[in-house]
Amino acid sequence: MRGKVPSFSPGCTVSSALPGYLALCLALQAHRLASAQFTVTGPDHPITASLGGEAVLPCHLSPRMSAESMELRWFRSQFSAVVHLYRDGQDQYGEQMPEYRGRTELLKDDIANGSVSLRIRDIRPSDDGQYKCFFQSGVSYEEALLELQVAGLGSDPAISVEGHQDGGIRVVCRSFGWFPEPRVLWRDLQGQLLPSAPENISQEANGLFQTEAAIVLTEESNRKVSCCVRNPRLNQERESAISIAELFFPRLNPWMVALSVILALLAVLIPLASYCFWKQHRAKEKLQAELRWRIAQLYAVDVTLDPDTANPELVLSEDRKRVRLGDTRQDLPDNPERFDSRPCVLGTEEFPGGRRYWEVEVGDKPRWTLGVCSESVSRKGTVRLTPEGGYWALRLRDVGYEALTSPRTILPVNVRPSRVGIFLDYEVGEVSFYNVTDRSQLFTFTDTFSGTLRPYFYPGSSAGSENAAPLIICPVPAQAGGNLCP
Repeated sequence: MRGKVPSFSPGCTVSSALPGYLALCLALQAHRLASAQFTVTGPDHPITASLGGEAVLPCHLSPRMSAESMELRWFRSQFSAVVHLYRDGQDQYGEQMPEYRGRTELLKDDIANGSVSLRIRDIRPSDDGQYKCFFQSGVSYEEALLELQVAGLGSDPAISVEGHQDGGIRVVCRSFGWFPEPRVLWRDLQGQLLPSAPENISQEANGLFQTEAAIVLTEESNRKVSCCVRNPRLNQERESAISIAELFFPRLNPWMVALSVILALLAVLIPLASYCFWKQHRAKEKLQAELRWRIAQLYAVDVTLDPDTANPELVLSEDRKRVRLGDTRQDLPDNPERFDSRPCVLGTEEFPGGRRYWEVEVGDKPRWTLGVCSESVSRKGTVRLTPEGGYWALRLRDVGYEALTSPRTILPVNVRPSRVGIFLDYEVGEVSFYNVTDRSQLFTFTDTFSGTLRPYFYPGSSAGSENAAPLIICPVPAQAGGNLCP
């Protein structure tokens, strides 16, 4: 981070280099004094976080002073690899690395005293490693180095018998989902360590580790053993045991041994087959959902926003394809069609029947609601967002994704949708929502419709920088090569 000291060529004389050298020393001294107005201090020990949990990386200034007007930057190996950036009194997300979007939060409760912390949610294996917290005020800047150690316990060891080897029984222990690399130990009934073949550790595509370790048990050795897989960072372990019956060993009737081996293998293969069947079923469900989404796109319609229904707090684009929460409430006529208490707006199109499909870009907004509603819903006062109240909608809130049934239905969403597709099949009585990002089905309402239905949009409830981003009605299908609406 400091400037490099220029070098002098060998041909310069002492008299010619001396004035430049003195000037350089004075400049470096002035720069050191300017940069030494404060220091940045982080924890003196690594911070450990569990997979899927959260981590808090604290930093503070010494001496204590306000950091509200400073630039605060958390980054990885390079200054441009931004994990989180605070500048001009607010969080900046334009330079943030994609893998951290929506997962970081700057804790500013004590920023007036120069103390801030960065919270990282949904910890992943890629989050493991060093971070730098950087404070800059004018020309003065300092940084501190922090280390985040990610750790995760994997599955219980699965022990299987895999036949005869070297006059004994080969037993294999397998486990997956560990971080960092685990260590595998074999123990006898008394807890003593047993010699085994070197373990085979491999890293999966998601960054987690799986391990496989084998041991050969003879009739003279211990017949009951346990496989222990330990996480060295957490100092925690998972353990499973197996007892080898006497009839397994070669001196016994081979047919009895074979039968026992088959039974043991069946005990392993049956759960494995069940898992494969479940996985195949999930793949089939995903394929069917994508097929339904593809069919729904055949009924795409051009939806626009109706300004006569828009709450005065909303701002609509000229082409009536975008809606966002404004900074102030507009002075608009209080006509009967306009929502007066809830910042929402309806689509211009009316659907008395048939099939209709449209897509809405939600981006990284933390709050939104989309769906359809009856033309006859009340626009004034309290709005009851349930099918009984005339609304069939899905929303994102702090608790996650919800279908607005009565009571609410919490939706498990593996991939955050940046675009949502809505499909209305009036005669069948269904309103389906699709995650266009991974082509999965989010939820389907089943009901009996009467009267005219219209598209419903709610862009958020607070004027924060993320909620102020617009909802965008997108063309279907998306323009070639693009995921964002024009």
